[in-house]
Amino acid sequence: MRGRREAILESQSPLLTPTTTPTSAGAVADGGGLDRGKITFRKRKWKPSRLEGITLNVAGNSRLMAIERVTGEDFGILCRLLKNNPYINGLDVRYNLLSDIGACYAAKLLQKQHNLTYLNLMFNDIGPEGGEVIAKALHKDTTLKHLRMTGNKIENKGGMYFAAMLQINSSLEKLDLGDCDLEESTVHLGHMLKENQWLVELHMCKHDIKNGGMKQLCDALYLNRSLRYLDVSWLSVVSNNIEGEGLVALSQSMKTNPTLSNIYIWGNKFDEATCVAYSDLIHMGRLKPDNTDVEPFVVDGRVYLAEVSNGLKRHYYWIPGYGAACSQSSNAGFTLVPVGQHL
Repeated sequence: MRGRREAILESQSPLLTPTTTPTSAGAVADGGGLDRGKITFRKRKWKPSRLEGITLNVAGNSRLMAIERVTGEDFGILCRLLKNNPYINGLDVRYNLLSDIGACYAAKLLQKQHNLTYLNLMFNDIGPEGGEVIAKALHKDTTLKHLRMTGNKIENKGGMYFAAMLQINSSLEKLDLGDCDLEESTVHLGHMLKENQWLVELHMCKHDIKNGGMKQLCDALYLNRSLRYLDVSWLSVVSNNIEGEGLVALSQSMKTNPTLSNIYIWGNKFDEATCVAYSDLIHMGRLKPDNTDVEPFVVDGRVYLAEVSNGLKRHYYWIPGYGAACSQSSNAGFTLVPVGQHL
C-alpha cells in the first residue's frame, strides 16, 4: 500500500531492519491495497533475543506524514505476515478502517501469534460482532497484557462478551473500553472485578454510568485486590451521570481497598459531599495528588474540585510527535504496568 511500504517500526533494540522490495509502478494494486511481499525484514548477522521485541506502528493518525489508512483486508495481509514472527510483540493500528472484518483477523492473530503483549485497535469502526470475536479470542490467550478498544462502538453486546472474558482470562493487565457505548454492560464489568484478580488498569471513561452502576463497581472493589488504576472520567465537555452519592461511594472504597491507587473522576457531577470526600482522601495521603485528575481548593469556606492534567489523558489519543512523555503523573498507567510505554 502506497505510504505503507516502509513499515514504521518502533523498536527498543535493532532486532530487525525494515526494507522494501523494489517494484514497478504498475505493481501496486488498485485502491492502494497492501501487497504481500512489499514488507520484508532483513536479518542482522547476530541472533536477536526473544526477550526483546519490536512494536509495529501502523497508526492512521500520524501528524508527521500523509498516509493511507489500512482497511480490514489490508490488515488481514499484515496479520498473515506477522503470525509466525517471534520478534513483534506490539501492534498499533489505531485510527484505521479495520471494521469487524479487521477484528476477525485480529482475533486470529491473537490465537496464532503467542508473543503479542500489546494491541491498540482504538477508533477502527469495530462493532458488536467484532468486539465479540476479539473477546472470545482472549479466553485462551495467555500473553496479551494491554488492549485498547477505545472508540469502537461494541455497545452492550460486545461489552457483555468482554465482561465474560475477564472472568476467564488471567493475563490481561490493562484494558481500555472507553467511549465504546457499553450501556448496561458496565454493571457486569463491575461484577467481574469480584472474580478477576489480575487486571491492574481499567478505563471505562465516556460512558453514561449512573449512580447504580457506580455502586455495583464499588461493591466489587471491596473484594478486588489487583486493580490499581480506575478511569471513569469524561473526555468531552459533557458530564457523565455519576453524581455525589456514587462518587462518595467510590471514595469510601479507597479506604477499604488498599490496592487501588489511581482514580480519575473529572467531568462527573460534583456536589459538596463529593468535594469534601476527595479533599479528605488527598489531605490524609490516601490519594496522592499525582494519582488523580482533581485538586481541591476552598472559596468562602466551601471546598471545590478543579481539574489537573494527570493520568493517561495527555497522550490518550495522540502519541508525542517527538521525544518521550516521561512524566509519571501524565503516564501513571505505564508506571503501574510497563507495557506499551514507548507509544
